[in-house]
Amino acid sequence: MAATETVFRDDPYARTCEATVLVVNDLGGIVLDRTVFYPTGGGQPGDSGILRTLDGQTVNIATTVKGREEDGGPDVIIHVPAERQLALAAGTTLTAEIDWERRHRLMRVHTCLHLLSAVLGYPVTGGQVNDGKGRLDFSIPEGGLDKEAIAAQLNDLISGDHPVSHDWITDDELVAQPDLVKTMSVKPPSGAGRVRLIRIEGLDLQPCGGTHVANTSEIGPVTVTKIESKGRQNRRVAIALNEQ
Repeated sequence: MAATETVFRDDPYARTCEATVLVVNDLGGIVLDRTVFYPTGGGQPGDSGILRTLDGQTVNIATTVKGREEDGGPDVIIHVPAERQLALAAGTTLTAEIDWERRHRLMRVHTCLHLLSAVLGYPVTGGQVNDGKGRLDFSIPEGGLDKEAIAAQLNDLISGDHPVSHDWITDDELVAQPDLVKTMSVKPPSGAGRVRLIRIEGLDLQPCGGTHVANTSEIGPVTVTKIESKGRQNRRVAIALNEQ
């Protein structure tokens, strides 16, 4: 099966797109020819939302994931319906619409975590983007991290109006620049011949396939909610958007 066209990759602000159902797999997952729905990956949850047919019927999508080998592999995106939804047939034309408020919070948190990795210049051993909050784990031999000091640095960078953009390099170029990779536990999205980079102007540059805001000021104020020890050298730093 052909790869799903990823509208969200070039335009994370796209809320809807027209699409056609290609197939419904054996688990009920819906494959479209193109989508605005981001699939779970890189620590970011998959999008939820609705699929709306031309006659106004809707299918609620609980989450979105990458395809299994039997679906055509990870370049095929599966829209997972909530329970007891309308069964769609291949060839159905529809509008795919994400839950934008949730997605935007995920974008803000994801970009904030990139800033957190710039504030704390240690190897990243893990991370998770959640709705309105997130965390990164760092390999830090000694503790002594200060929540208020980290929050102050983060909020200073956020309010600095730094543009956020993306670019592409080849797999070989990434291999030649290993310092670009900050995450020890998650491999960058390579293997397709090119790798997507997220650049926060003057602050951070690293491989990432997730969705991000266009400017750091869009994140808004955040709080460092917790710092935990997760092993002899692991420290977990959790953040939250202030409206949460």
